[in-house]
Order: sequence, then structure tokens, then C-alpha cells
Amino acid sequence: MSEEGNNLQSSQTESPSAEEKRWYSLRVISGKERKIKERIEFEIKQSGWEDFITQVIVPTEKIYKIRNGKKVISERNILPGYILLEATPSKLSAEVVQVIANVPNVIHFLGKNTPIPMRPSEANRMLGKVDDSQGAGETLIEPFIVGETVKIIDGPFSEFVGDIQEVNEEKKKLKVIVKIFGRGTEVELNFMQVEKQS
Repeated sequence: MSEEGNNLQSSQTESPSAEEKRWYSLRVISGKERKIKERIEFEIKQSGWEDFITQVIVPTEKIYKIRNGKKVISERNILPGYILLEATPSKLSAEVVQVIANVPNVIHFLGKNTPIPMRPSEANRMLGKVDDSQGAGETLIEPFIVGETVKIIDGPFSEFVGDIQEVNEEKKKLKVIVKIFGRGTEVELNFMQVEKQS
């Protein structure tokens, strides 16, 4: 029992030296997240709060769509109407909360005047989603489906029409069955070589 007590004391004496930062959720007007993020970052810089408010993030993911045979990449919000803010809890005073809450188009912190930090598991899940989307590349906004009919727009089978047999999202490849001389032939193509039939 005394050994457990000593372990508890030693772990408690180590933590006060460097207070852990926590993530807070800020409710904002949907569609204006980027502008609000810039404005909050400006306020933080103006007020000299960079030491305890370290990050302001708009959770987004890259998506792409194929338009006229060209890959068009854009970003989509994972959490429309929310911004995540990393801060040291003890330094997040009523004055700081008030200044951030008074930024145009900010509705309020989760917890209104006394912000409630996100649980570490929630924050990690959200940040993991953000980090995955930064590194993973893009996801197709209108995915290809097995059995769907597509027109080949590039390569030796250009202008042929076929049915999707298999979709490999990871490699961005499709296996398409194309009728050549009356026989079905399997052709492997990448997403950019086909377009959906309307």
C-alpha cells in the first residue's frame, strides 16, 4: 500500500511544472470558419496570447471530383460550424474567453462563459481525423460503384463503354469489363481515365 502511495505522490509532483494544453470547441457561423480562424489568430497575436493559445484549427478534409475528365481538388469541413482551439486551461481567463467570443460570427465556446475542454479521447479522434485527411490525400466526392457504367476517356480504350467490376480506393484504380469484338475483356484503369455515364 505504501508503495502505491509513493507512486501517486511522485506522479502528482511532476505534473504542475508543465501544465498540459487542452482542446476547446468553439461554435461559429457555418461557412465562415476560415475567416473567423484568421480573425481569432489576429486577436491572439495582437494580445500576445501565443504562449498559451497555441493552435486554432478548422477541421477539413481534401476531396476531389472529376469534371470534364479533370481532377478538381477542394476542401470540405469535417465539422461545419466549429473551430478547435488548443489552450492552457489555467490561462484561459474570462477576459480571453470574452475577447474570442466577441469576434464577429463566433457564437460561443462549448460551455459558454466557462469553456469546457474536450475529453482527450474526443480531441484525439477529431485531430486524428484532421491528421489523416492531411496525409491521406483526397477522397472522391462521388465514389465509383461496382456495376456502374463508365465511359473510358483516356488510353488505348478511349471512347469504349464498360461496367465496373472492381474498385480499389487505395490505389485509385478500377477494373472495367469492356466488350471488344463481342467478348468481355477486363481492363485496369485509374480514376482519371474514366467518367461516369449520365
